[in-house]
Amino acid sequence: MSELNLEILAYEQTPLGLLFLRRRELLSQPGTIVTEVTLNHEFLMSSLYTDSERVLAEHALEMHSGNPLKVMVGGLGLGYTAQAALKSERVAQLEVVELLPQVIQWMRDGLVPLSSELNHEPRLEISQGDVYRRMLEPTGEPFDLILIDVDHSPDERLAEENISFYSVAGLEAARQHLLPGGVLAVWSYAESSPFADAMNEVFADVSVVPVSYHNELIDETRTDWLFFGRRSD
Repeated sequence: MSELNLEILAYEQTPLGLLFLRRRELLSQPGTIVTEVTLNHEFLMSSLYTDSERVLAEHALEMHSGNPLKVMVGGLGLGYTAQAALKSERVAQLEVVELLPQVIQWMRDGLVPLSSELNHEPRLEISQGDVYRRMLEPTGEPFDLILIDVDHSPDERLAEENISFYSVAGLEAARQHLLPGGVLAVWSYAESSPFADAMNEVFADVSVVPVSYHNELIDETRTDWLFFGRRSD
């Protein structure tokens, strides 16, 4: 760590804006090192609190009894959703679709905490692309699970063109990428009744799962919201 307790690992200009990857020791918890990502100087993600990213995969796996499973993850981030899915021996193949090549390179260069584990995982393929655009394209080989963790929420998106995914028509297009019995899971930092209603129009067995955690850095309990829907036929 530097004298300021902060190390800038990467500073990237992207189509979404300025992307920072940084590592720091928490002053309030000496010895605790966290990796964080900011976009346009606003906090995006951290290795400190990853409960909801992991539950996104774990709950989707609980909803599907199949074996073996083919999984897609939209958004690589720091890799915690992919890691949670790969902990299941039922997952035979997992593709991560990540928009920003810089984020993929961080993983390959060993700059994030899960780099070594994921770089040596033979079931994992990481591809560069727009997962929302992928959902609108004609279907190739469908998946058993599709886990989306890209936008802040259905109402606060990283790119406005993503809005179509959160509509009934967008979810119907995404549904075609699932095998019968397949599960779509979507991460959000906020509740969204309109999106839950759209999910209920398209999918069977829809559930909304809140995941709460106490953020000691700001002494506040936060809740993320996870949306799940199963294709019935």
